[in-house]
Formats: sequence, C-alpha cells, structure tokens
Amino acid sequence: MQEIAPRTTPVLTSLSARLLILTIFFVMLAEVLIYAPSIARYRKAYLEEHITKAHLATLALTLGPSEKLANKLEQRLLEQTGTHGIVLKGDTRRLLMLGHDVPPNVDVMFDLRKGTSFSLIRDAFQALLQDENRVMRVIGVPDGNPKILMEVILDETPMRKSMYAFSGRILLLSLMIAFIVAFLVYVSLQWLMVRPMRRITESMMKFRASPEDESSSLIPTTRSDEIGMAQRELVVMQNGLRFALRQKTRLAALGAAMAKINHDLRNTLATAVLASDRLANIDDSEVKRVTPRLYDAVTRAVSICSQSLTFISDDKPTLTPTLFHFSELLAEVGAAMQSDDFPTLGSEEPPKLKWLSQVDFELDVEADRQQLFRVFSNLALNAHQAGAGQVRITAETDGVSLWVNIADNGPGLPADARAHLFEPFAGSTKAGGTGLGLVIAHDILQAHGGDIIVVRSDTNGTLFRLSLPRRITQEINPYGIC
Repeated sequence: MQEIAPRTTPVLTSLSARLLILTIFFVMLAEVLIYAPSIARYRKAYLEEHITKAHLATLALTLGPSEKLANKLEQRLLEQTGTHGIVLKGDTRRLLMLGHDVPPNVDVMFDLRKGTSFSLIRDAFQALLQDENRVMRVIGVPDGNPKILMEVILDETPMRKSMYAFSGRILLLSLMIAFIVAFLVYVSLQWLMVRPMRRITESMMKFRASPEDESSSLIPTTRSDEIGMAQRELVVMQNGLRFALRQKTRLAALGAAMAKINHDLRNTLATAVLASDRLANIDDSEVKRVTPRLYDAVTRAVSICSQSLTFISDDKPTLTPTLFHFSELLAEVGAAMQSDDFPTLGSEEPPKLKWLSQVDFELDVEADRQQLFRVFSNLALNAHQAGAGQVRITAETDGVSLWVNIADNGPGLPADARAHLFEPFAGSTKAGGTGLGLVIAHDILQAHGGDIIVVRSDTNGTLFRLSLPRRITQEINPYGIC
C-alpha cells in the first residue's frame, strides 16, 4: 500500500490560528464593554476637575490685593481654567467671573449632581460623536462641599480631544493585552492540544496506510485529561484492529488453502468411507470392533471439512424471506434430529435429543426458512454434542420482534468457550470441533436484523435468547451474511 505522507494544516485555517483570532476578538470585546463606563467616568472626572479649578480660581480672586489687579487676575484665571465664565454660589456670597462682556450662548447643560450610569455613558458617546464645538454649562459641587455650588461655562472641543487621547491609550493597551494573551493561549494550545492531536492524526494516517506495521502505533502518555485518554484508547483500538486483521488474514489464507484442497480431500475421505464399509463386511471380531471407530472418525472429518468449507464459501448467500408458521419450522428441526442422518457423537452416543417446542401454532414470522433451519439445527447439534438430553423452546412477541428462548439441560459452557462463543474456530466446546455452528447462526440472525445472546450457562444448562423481526420492513441485504 502506498505510504500516505502526513498533511499539514494551513496556518490561517489551523486550530491555533482560529483560537488566536478568537482570543483577540474576545479580549477586544471585553475591552469595549469596559471602555464604555471608563470613558464616561473619564468625562465626569474631567468636568469635576474643571469645577475644582474654578473653585480655586474664585478663592484666588477673593484674596486679590486690589480691584485693578483683580480684573487682570480674573482674566488670567479664566484662561488657566479654560472657561468662559464662573459662577460661585455660597450661603453668604455670590461671585461672578466673566471673560467677556457678553458670554457665548450655552448649547447644553450638565448637572454633575444628577445622572445615572446610563446617562453618563450616553453623554460621553454624544460628546465623542460631535464634530462641532458646543458650549457647555456645567453645575457641580467642588470637593464634595454641599454648601458651595459652582457653575462653569466652557467649550466641549478640548474635552473631546482629551477623551480621544484617553481612548487611544485604552485602545493601545487593549491591543497589547489582546496580543499578549492570544500569544500565550496560542503557545499553550500548541503545547497542550495541537502537537498531541497532530501526533494522534499522524499515527492514524500511518495506521491507515499500513495497519500491520507496529511502528505506526502511538506511544501513549501519562496525561489524565481527555487527550491522554484519547491517546490510550487509540493505542488499544489499533492493537485490537491489528490483531483482528492478522486473524482475518490467517483465516483468509486458511480458506484459500482449504478451497484448493477441497476436491482432493473429499476424494480421500470418500475412499476412506468405502474402505471402512468393506472392512465392516469382514467376519473378524477385531475388525468389527475397530471399524465403527474408524467410520466415526472419518464421519467427523467429513463433517468438520464440510462446516469449514461452508463457512468460508457461504459469505454472500441471498436471503429469500417467506411468511410461515414458526412452530412448523421447529417441528421440522425436531423431526430432523430424530432421523438417522442427524450427526452423532460416535458409537457410544447418548439417546436422541428431546426437542420440546412450546410455541403457539398461530405465531408466524417472515424470514428465510432454510437459513433459520440451519440456525436451529446448529443449536440442536451443539446442545447434543455438549451432553444435553433435552432442549426446550419458548417464544413470545411484542408485535414487532420475535423473542425465542432455547434452554437445554446440559452441563453448561466452559468459561473459555463463553469468551469466544461467536468467534470462528475459537468457541468449540468439543475436541476436534470447529466452533462454527454458533458463528453461522449468529451471522444468519444478524443478516435478518436479529441477534443471539447467552442469557446464562451453568451446571443447570445453557439458555440462548434469539431476537428476530416478525416482518422484514427494510430492504434485505443482497449479500446476506456480512
């Protein structure tokens, strides 16, 4: 198989790049949410600062040496505070400071004693969105003294420029934080997620290119998080699939080899059968004592060969469903078991198996009758070979599915056999057996959309439970058994 080179993800569409972009976006979004109250608070502090400056200016003016100097000082203080006029209202005095004989018209008024968070944010963004200068009248209390009320008249443009400068600093700081955080997240993601995931992906691609190559297996780490768990589960899955592929390869080779020697083997066994028949006619006590054993051995060899070849070659039978009474099928199986053609255990076999069907005659099912006959025949043969003397069959239905219980009174299945019950050549309970009976039954039931499980198996016997749809509503798999 051609080796597949690991592909690298483009940088812009990689997981790290996407997370980097998302981190920058989310940090900037958080900064925007923080910026709104910050700029409102900055604007309020700016106006409060001018209220405080105006109060200090009035104090300096009241302490002036003379009226002439006071006029000059008033103009100087107004220039320093950046206001057109200042009004101080106290309990015992009122002071008016004007930079011009006629003050400019006031466009908007703000009272710092009032206002909510929403109104402060709204006023801040209105100021930022203005493209013309507005004259503001601002009312406030200096230094939190409720006995003094200050009113100032000032232009909005200087404040807006200061707010722009503050916004620029916030933007620069936000970008720095966003890129630093995004870089740290990017590095962390590369170290914690991307590199381990890339190793997992490369291991999967190498395994796909060469499943039997053990060097493609990932070396799991001791991480206790989800990625560490994924690494360990991938290793377990790869080992399991590799073992299954090897087993499938061996079985395929076995099937090919058996198919090639099928003709010669059958001829050889046929010759052995004829020879055993001739030996049976010889009037010799020792020959008559050995001949049945020889005949049984050849019969078992023929049976094993036939089952193996049937399993190997019967991978794509076509199901032919028909509607029939389920009890009639069970009766046919019971009759076949009482015939002389039913497989035996040898010359010392126990009595014939009792087949007790307790299924209602009116219970019908739509399925491939011949294939189901194989299923119940194999189950009967397995029970008989396991040493059971009786098999009891009961059935019930919920209108959609048919549930069949098959219980025998045998000694039960060994633990090793139960662990590999539905695996070919691995679940046999009898020396020299193939273990294909239950495998074939399982495959036939699954081809019908049903299943078979072992409910219990102990010294009191074994109970199998079969499920089968009463009506095949979906399209039948044209290949039958998978």
